[in-house]
Amino acid sequence: MLRRGQPCDGMRNRESSVSPDHFNVVIIGAGLSGIGAACHLQKHCPTKTLAILEARDCIGGTWDLFRYPGVRSDSDMFTLGYSFRPWTATKSIADGASILEYIRATAAENAVDRRIRFNHRFVRASWSSNESRWTLEAERGPLREVTRLTCDFVFACSGYYSYAEGYTPPLPGIARFKGVVVHPHRWRQDVAYAGKRVVVIGSGATAITLVPELAKAAAHVTMLQRSPTYVVAWPDEDRIANALRRFLPAGIACGIARWKNVLGGMYFYHLCKRNPARAKRMILDGVRAELGPAFDVGSHFTPRYDPWNQRLCLAPNGDFFESIRHGRTSVVTDEIKTFTETGLELRSGSRLDADIVVTATGLTMQVLGGAQIDVDGRSTEPATTISYKGALYSDIPNFASVFGYTNASWTLKSDLICDYVCRLINYMERHGYDVCTPRNTDPTLERLPPVDFSSGYFQRAMDKLPRQGSRKPWRIHQNYVRDLIALRLAPIDDGVLEFAARPVLPDDAQSCAPGRTWWAPRRPEAHAR
Repeated sequence: MLRRGQPCDGMRNRESSVSPDHFNVVIIGAGLSGIGAACHLQKHCPTKTLAILEARDCIGGTWDLFRYPGVRSDSDMFTLGYSFRPWTATKSIADGASILEYIRATAAENAVDRRIRFNHRFVRASWSSNESRWTLEAERGPLREVTRLTCDFVFACSGYYSYAEGYTPPLPGIARFKGVVVHPHRWRQDVAYAGKRVVVIGSGATAITLVPELAKAAAHVTMLQRSPTYVVAWPDEDRIANALRRFLPAGIACGIARWKNVLGGMYFYHLCKRNPARAKRMILDGVRAELGPAFDVGSHFTPRYDPWNQRLCLAPNGDFFESIRHGRTSVVTDEIKTFTETGLELRSGSRLDADIVVTATGLTMQVLGGAQIDVDGRSTEPATTISYKGALYSDIPNFASVFGYTNASWTLKSDLICDYVCRLINYMERHGYDVCTPRNTDPTLERLPPVDFSSGYFQRAMDKLPRQGSRKPWRIHQNYVRDLIALRLAPIDDGVLEFAARPVLPDDAQSCAPGRTWWAPRRPEAHAR
């Protein structure tokens, strides 16, 4: 009998004749997550063949797509940057161009840029249990020519929103407006806002970024919000991190700064959840300190929700508040009744004159880049699955994806998931397994929404997102330390993952020695017994 996972000669021959378009792992996306995933896999799984499918013609994802004025991170770069490549720039709240350069330099230094297939938009993945592999379809180039390749494992790093378009709610009468309307998602370089009256609709991170930058040249900028957001002034340089780098190697200094910011962020998040009234007072006291006692903080900066029920907005060095203090920016809290030819009429009866309207109204969430997934010919909707440790999906074999934190830097979770996927692939290789599938065998497991977050872009897409379970390992934690234990330290074989070797096909059976058999799947319930 074969040892567990030992390939017969027929399997070796079949593997040696595989098309050059077969890879051990295919990564979807060449943005921040995809480049990080490729670097992790290349380092920790060096024998595995790898390809990256990128829908666009360049590296960078979000940080190349967004071109609106002032685009920057809203997380510090010691946590948004990769754990394996220290962030060495002075500013920890970095501009988009610096982040893009950091991603591209990382790709070049690790030679993963050579593995990217540009202009390949991933549209479908089909799993065959008989072959224990995926067939991927991608539309290539402007003519959308369909190309196919196969792989053993899919690692989706395509982000969480549609690159094609942002979200714009119905705006009554907008066709009447004679000025310029632009969404930050598709900012045009010919938008001439210098000396113009600009209205920015929205109060999220994009608006808080755009407003002070536009106000530097515009005649005046008005931020029109339906409801306020929590905004926190924060220095764009980390003085402790910069001091550490004068005395310590960059990697050590960056590691200390990373943990300082992780623990500080966790402390404040838990304060918001344990004592939201105190956290609210702290934030609003900061706003009053920036704007002075005469400003109507209650109307314009006091949300209807508690802190961290939605993501906090960051104002580096208080630039947003400075713009208000100097009279370059106004904040109006009201609703749009209708557009007019020269601006907007509000529910209160007020009017806003405008030459340019910027609709900073949010993102359109998209799961797995909008691709179709099927397993043995059966279509699988992400919303019907349960997320396993926030990385894998129930009943979908050999498939992982990256989804970052809502309350901390995206890359913190991305790094942990990449580490976990590498551990999983190496575990399967050591034990001779070809297939790994999370299986829920607990009928009492409750299916829950994936996040407890009230932001509009999540609420609009909640019915499309994978669920989480009521207990581990199906529970998704917005907690770096708990995920560190679950993804980097906990055993791979936890009794929930089902492992199997590739089944014997007729050609394989004929070439195997008489009496040899192939190992069937080892199911979680068998492990539990």
